[in-house]
Amino acid sequence: MKVIVVGTGYVGLVTGTCLADLGNFVTCVDSDPAKLDILKTCKSPFYEPGLDERLKRNFDAGRLVFTASLKDSFRDTTLFFNAVGTPPYESGEADLTYVFSVVNEFFEMYNELQCTDFKVLITKSTVPVGTGSKIEAIRNTYGISEDQVAIVSNPEFLREGTAIYDFFHPDRIVVGSSSEQALDLIQELYDPLYRTQTPVIRTSLQTSELSKYASNAFLATKISFINEMANLCELTGADVSDIAKIMGMDGRIGKYFLHAGPGYGGSCFPKDTKALVYLAKQLGYDLNVVSAVEKVNETQKKRVMTYILDYFDNDISGKTFALLGLSFKPNTDDVREASSLTISEALLKQGARIKAFDPEVKSLPQFEDNQNFSIVSDSYTAAESSDALILVTEWNTFRELDLARIRSSMNHPVFFDLRNVYSPQKLSDAGFEAYVIGRKLLGNTLVSSEKVYRD
Repeated sequence: MKVIVVGTGYVGLVTGTCLADLGNFVTCVDSDPAKLDILKTCKSPFYEPGLDERLKRNFDAGRLVFTASLKDSFRDTTLFFNAVGTPPYESGEADLTYVFSVVNEFFEMYNELQCTDFKVLITKSTVPVGTGSKIEAIRNTYGISEDQVAIVSNPEFLREGTAIYDFFHPDRIVVGSSSEQALDLIQELYDPLYRTQTPVIRTSLQTSELSKYASNAFLATKISFINEMANLCELTGADVSDIAKIMGMDGRIGKYFLHAGPGYGGSCFPKDTKALVYLAKQLGYDLNVVSAVEKVNETQKKRVMTYILDYFDNDISGKTFALLGLSFKPNTDDVREASSLTISEALLKQGARIKAFDPEVKSLPQFEDNQNFSIVSDSYTAAESSDALILVTEWNTFRELDLARIRSSMNHPVFFDLRNVYSPQKLSDAGFEAYVIGRKLLGNTLVSSEKVYRD
């Protein structure tokens, strides 16, 4: 099948490349010349394991091309994916400027080329409920009927770091539309995955749009819940790793997303929870649970600073901190809403110095002019002459550190493990004073919600 994907960000590029890998002919459209130049060298502008190899294979085979013009292949293409970004406004509302820009360009092109064949405009971007209906209304203003262009919602459920696997082994494929013809075409497109018994859920536009927000909000809720339990464990002497294991053995709960940490980040959970809360308020309803999830997450990102300041008697000016991990999760270079940013900003504000290392993040523009912040080449360089080490992201490379080597190179052997990578006993045996989230405190320090560090 011939497919056009507009937008070569995370969702668009992964979708386009994987659809080409299924044997389709895919044209990826993007307005950014610099990004197109990178893509034409068969390199991804962002890090995602396995993506470059598939990109090159399909580009070399002629199944994947990149262009700045939607007009290229427009007439001969039936399926059009709109995968542009939907960044949040300050209010939390999703900014649909790019989405509707593509929509209008599509309908203008349809009329300009005097198309008469059936086409399907598929929203892949995460958009609020009601967006599909607005697109249908825009279509009608161009004098185009549903028999000519059908509107479909097909949300993505890709996880950064495992997106390729997720595309080829999805838990479900959700497609929403009032056009049975369009739904049949989408199901045919995904037929190779359907043969692996992937369920295809055909539903309405509204249900499809809300399903992505509902899924992400629930996963964010699990993360904030286990973080609250970790904080309670610190106040009671319980062990959050055992709590999570016990909870996860209950089939009604499941073991996933029960890993305590310094709060969730990335391109989806923060943006989508805010957008869902905003949408509900516009409809006169308060999403109290999701609002609480957001509040807990923001507090969690700042919690470690209270422990750090308590340990150093509220004076960290001139102290050097080794920061291991900048991305919001392993196997990605995405730092959007990452806990490392909140922690770094707080440390720098207090006059501290930071030596950071991440396997994939090589620069942070927001700190590049700050002489107290540097990104170094490895974990051991970061730890050398530091006054404390903070493990923020659970990259595999941090799981088997030479703890004796790190301890011997530090000014003070203090280890803040925000991801439960190391057991308290292992850090203690290596000679560290340690804070392990939800399991071990530094001395007798306790942190209640009221005591958490505030900017």
